[in-house]
Amino acid sequence: MLRLPAFLLLLPGLTLAPAARADEAPEAPKYEPREHYTKYEYRIPARDGKKLFTVVYLPKDAGQGGKTYPLLMTRTPYSCGPYGVDRDGIRRLAPSEDFLKAGYIFVCQDVRGRYMSEGTWRVMTPHLDAKRGAQDVDESSDTHDSVQWLIDHLPGNNGKVGLWGISYPGFYAAASIVDSHPAIKAASPQAPIADYSQRDDGYHGGALMLAHNYGFYTAYRPQQTPTVEPKKWTAFDYRDRDAYSYFLRLGNLDAIAASFAGADPDKPATNPFFTELVEHDSFDDYWKARRLPEHLKNIHAAVLTVGGWYDAEDLAGPLAIYHAIERQNPGTPNRLVMGPWVHGGWMRGIGQQLGAIGFDGRHSEWFQKNVLLPFFEQHLRGGADASLAEATVFETGTNVWRRYDAWPPRQAVRRSFYLQAGGRLAPEAPGAAEAFDRYVSDPNRPVPFIGYTALGMPKDYMVADQRFAATRPDVLVYETEPLEEDLTVAGPVGVELFVASTGTDADFVVKLIDVWPQDAGPEPAQPPRDKPTDVEPPKPNFGGYQQLVRGDPLRARFRHGFDEPEALVPGRVEALRFELPDVNHSFRRGHRLMVQVQSSWFPLIDRNPQSFVRIRSARPEDFQVATQTVYRGGARASRIELRVVDPAKAQAAAKP
Repeated sequence: MLRLPAFLLLLPGLTLAPAARADEAPEAPKYEPREHYTKYEYRIPARDGKKLFTVVYLPKDAGQGGKTYPLLMTRTPYSCGPYGVDRDGIRRLAPSEDFLKAGYIFVCQDVRGRYMSEGTWRVMTPHLDAKRGAQDVDESSDTHDSVQWLIDHLPGNNGKVGLWGISYPGFYAAASIVDSHPAIKAASPQAPIADYSQRDDGYHGGALMLAHNYGFYTAYRPQQTPTVEPKKWTAFDYRDRDAYSYFLRLGNLDAIAASFAGADPDKPATNPFFTELVEHDSFDDYWKARRLPEHLKNIHAAVLTVGGWYDAEDLAGPLAIYHAIERQNPGTPNRLVMGPWVHGGWMRGIGQQLGAIGFDGRHSEWFQKNVLLPFFEQHLRGGADASLAEATVFETGTNVWRRYDAWPPRQAVRRSFYLQAGGRLAPEAPGAAEAFDRYVSDPNRPVPFIGYTALGMPKDYMVADQRFAATRPDVLVYETEPLEEDLTVAGPVGVELFVASTGTDADFVVKLIDVWPQDAGPEPAQPPRDKPTDVEPPKPNFGGYQQLVRGDPLRARFRHGFDEPEALVPGRVEALRFELPDVNHSFRRGHRLMVQVQSSWFPLIDRNPQSFVRIRSARPEDFQVATQTVYRGGARASRIELRVVDPAKAQAAAKP
């Protein structure tokens, strides 16, 4: 046997690779972007004289022998760092390694007023349809000026620009294509905010998304620009492990807004951004100026809007952006993708699992390779037709991709399910006799939105088991008989409730739930009988799992419009009509549909004191117990309305 000298065995880090077989190909070397790209940093002047800090990664052979590349640009409030031409961060700017290998000029810009860019940052920059001078600037004008500068100054560019970004950068991608620069040929707003006050990050149905916004604004604070990112980020210290008890102990929103220092004496106790959000608690001029959809006009770039069915932050935004572009830009290539993802999960995850729910495939990789890259290759480099459907959507429950020529699908048929006596839910309208169910809602003992303790907004809450809520006396529960065949729902879920309250305000939260059969999933494991054992914790059993499919609130003071709050009259019956965000879900044969109705969802949304006062400054005595009545008979038959499709009429997309 061949033996190594003893001194070689002592060398640290020495490993021996097995001899390669003659018929085996050597392992491909790892792709190293630094070998192919050089980093540059620029300060691009906008029309009002402010300098916008821009990072460029240029292919080393750009311009050599006529070699040209398209630009792929991201604009962000979250920093284009690491700063310094010797510090590499190109992988943050490329959607995937395939983009790096394909060859693009990657561009990142700190938006106005953030990090190294000059100017003043504003929440969802209001778009100016009419610009009367150089001082009238918005995201569209800043992008226009930047794109022109880049086209004029970067060697080896082919004159074509693509925009993309996730979350806030998704908003900037969408806002940047209004009156788009002719060089912008393609844009992909991903998880974009469309209207912060209407079912995106800020408010849902007039209720503040408390846990999410509080967690976000503990880190996202005003800056003096230009500035680089801090050397070390410190997590906010809640001094608690349970957001439910943390927020309940703080009290009203004014007190919550005054708690932002946490345990850090060097941080201010308030964040103006959060205070501004709480102050504008109706659809006032502040929010009207920041609505993006009605400004999405004169768009000449091809658009691919991307979202996730389980995006707890911006599920509604992608759908609103897609519909606005479709409606206001006839002839513009406009495509939608909705997959089984959380916020940004198509780039930051595998797309295979969310909590207890599996999706049977690596759907993020499939999207990156078969949708996103072909889209940009087609429009920025003249590649093959990506052949994307108008709507490429993932159908949960069956876990297949569908291709539709419109969203919602044109063939969807509206079908109502009515709340019935005895906790039944059925497609038949109830009898003519008036009937109702009641529960007592106590804002000092609100219904939690998850059945376990956590801080912030856990990503899996959107599929979480709702059995913990179904057992509470302040939650009404209605369910169908087991389905005899699959029921596939595609589009928004309509809600019509007839309610009355003993209070002068109330929230009504409606949840659509998929109840799994009792025999679903593995049986609990049995302990061995041939030796002693301690009592073990219960094994999870999926039978009877109540999977949340969709849920949303309506704050009753906004039942006639979000701009003018109006008190309830105690005892008066009111009709509440609203929609839950879109779904594309198949309730499988043997499953049941369930609807739960409740008046709190804490701390996902803030507490309604159930008295008509300014909620942010409600006093302890304003938080009052109220009896809520939900009617379910005669002319007051409460119901949900589903859009039902036959999947056999949809074209299945390629398997991931």
